[in-house]
Amino acid sequence: MSRVLVTGSADGLGKATAQTLLREGHQVLVHVRAPHRQEAVKELVAQGAAVVTGDLADLEQTRGVAKQVSAWGPVDAVIHNAGVYSGAAVLPVNVAAPYALTLLIPGPKRLIYLSSGMHRGGQPRLDGMDWSGGRETGTYSDSKLFVSTLAAAVARRWPAVLSNSVDPGWVPTKMGGPNAPDDLRLGHLTQEWLATSDASEACTSGGYWHHQRRMEPHPSVNDVNFQDKLLDELARATGIGWRDEPQLDEPNAR
Repeated sequence: MSRVLVTGSADGLGKATAQTLLREGHQVLVHVRAPHRQEAVKELVAQGAAVVTGDLADLEQTRGVAKQVSAWGPVDAVIHNAGVYSGAAVLPVNVAAPYALTLLIPGPKRLIYLSSGMHRGGQPRLDGMDWSGGRETGTYSDSKLFVSTLAAAVARRWPAVLSNSVDPGWVPTKMGGPNAPDDLRLGHLTQEWLATSDASEACTSGGYWHHQRRMEPHPSVNDVNFQDKLLDELARATGIGWRDEPQLDEPNAR
């Protein structure tokens, strides 16, 4: 049994992921943006999930989410599922928040970052990006290129942690729309598998995955220079410096 945090759990893939993990007997911590959104996860709570609350578009609230997670206790895996498609919050929610939570939540040995096939249309440029949400700069495709690069950078810098990104496909969620052609079940299967399975393939790191198959991402994802520039830029923007070793659980926390 694993202890898993799923961000963005009020609907869509995040909620489906949490439902499956609970059904399989795992301990699940779900996340919603604001207190009124807890109504959307009440059935998950009835099945045993705990809830953390905070708007990932706001850095201070993101820090608050990390504190709530730490108070719940050590987690084995984090699925960075929360995301928005457009507007000024794209970079804060899709990239800066996963970076911050990666550094602020101690202990997980598995990190899964939600990407998209649209990351291939992203531009590997960092100049002029506003990570605070003050104005709209990068596109959704840019954000998914950046978060896929973040996952690869974590895998390279932290070899003791399994870090991967996942393209869930174009699935019929609120973001994907009702006419999306892909399979909703397959849309959350891979991140559940990477978070909890002992299968040899699931226990690898640095991959970009689609429906449990490792795929070749945009070339910039595995560009070490671009990875380092992204980490430096996110450290500057968030004020959360990169560490060469992952933060460990508190002694005797388990």
